[in-house]
Amino acid sequence: MKTKTLLNLIILFLAILMIVPACKKKNDDPPIVPVQELIDLAVDSIRLDVELKIDKPVPTLNILVQTPDKTWFSSSAGENHQAITADTYFRFASNTKNFTSAAMLNMQEDGWVNIDDKITDTMPGMNEPYVPSTPEWDFPFKDQITIKMLLNHSAGVYDVDNDSVPGFGGYSFTQVTQFYEPDHQFTAGEMVEQLVIHNLYYFEPGESKHYSNTGYAIAGEIIGRVYSEHENDSKHLTDYLHDYIYGDGNPVPLNMHFPYLASDIEIPEPYSCGYEYPDATNVDEYCFYNMSAQVAEGNGYSTMQNLNTYIRTLLKGENILTPASVELMKNETSLGDPNYGLGCFYVENLGYGHNGARVGNLSFMFYDPDNDVSVIAYINAIDYSDFASCYLAMPDAAYAVREILGYPGKPE
Repeated sequence: MKTKTLLNLIILFLAILMIVPACKKKNDDPPIVPVQELIDLAVDSIRLDVELKIDKPVPTLNILVQTPDKTWFSSSAGENHQAITADTYFRFASNTKNFTSAAMLNMQEDGWVNIDDKITDTMPGMNEPYVPSTPEWDFPFKDQITIKMLLNHSAGVYDVDNDSVPGFGGYSFTQVTQFYEPDHQFTAGEMVEQLVIHNLYYFEPGESKHYSNTGYAIAGEIIGRVYSEHENDSKHLTDYLHDYIYGDGNPVPLNMHFPYLASDIEIPEPYSCGYEYPDATNVDEYCFYNMSAQVAEGNGYSTMQNLNTYIRTLLKGENILTPASVELMKNETSLGDPNYGLGCFYVENLGYGHNGARVGNLSFMFYDPDNDVSVIAYINAIDYSDFASCYLAMPDAAYAVREILGYPGKPE
């Protein structure tokens, strides 16, 4: 009995000797850093790196990532600026194009349009053509352009919002007009008129791909005209977006807005302003702004949380579009760009979505179906001498956060 007891004591003592060094080693290990802290450190580091590159302040860099299990958010703010929240409003610019495409595809599901129709064709079941049959709308190759071509930028429609137009001193039509008349009420018709007057186009329809805000302005005009015919009343694209895409009574109601009136310049509180650096010494702040020149292509505003809910549910087929229409959005690409579909493009390890840049605001929204991960990024600084550094901060932050969470990050 004594021998057995002694043996047990020896075994216990040896076990203690083995445990003590292990405990000591464990105590010497670096402390485990919480995931949120790692995310915050990564986003802050990337924002500071951009400041060093452009040698100018970067007010905020912000990232929202939703995985199947949780939503993560981080906002890094510079000196004299406050971090934003996932519910801060900002202008999300050309992400608007995805909403316009979703509206057109939703109309197609209801039999109101056919995206393979020429824009000069008659609306299904109606007596009116998709676009006005007036001389003011006789822009180059109009009768060869389909609705789909407008949505995937293969129509060759010249962009009078981004590119120089004759008679405007090397600047675009919208830039000069808004500079001299900040409260000018823009219309799709007057932008199309510039195409007619100067015979402007990039290429014959279907031959290539060229990003065109004016092409989307025409698509927005079509949606408004079709909706007006079906309601037997004067309707606008903005009406359709509210009534069928994001307003109350829709599958996924969201708090957002797409202003089309020149007088509709304010955004709700709390809001984030945009900052542009036109040169080495000046900075332009944009908070309230006339967005009537960007209808259908870049006039939307909302929050990062709302954008996340939208793109995540839309591309999962849980919102207004059927899975078949979602596949069209992702895959109906042009010959000129196999990655850009209908208001939607693909980026490796981010997924499908869109981006935007306007009045000092840069953002993107993507959904990765392979991992069920969505990501929204936003930075409110544009340096025209180094645009790439400002823009690339967003994918860099997105990839960093994905890696922290255990998902594929920046492609090699």
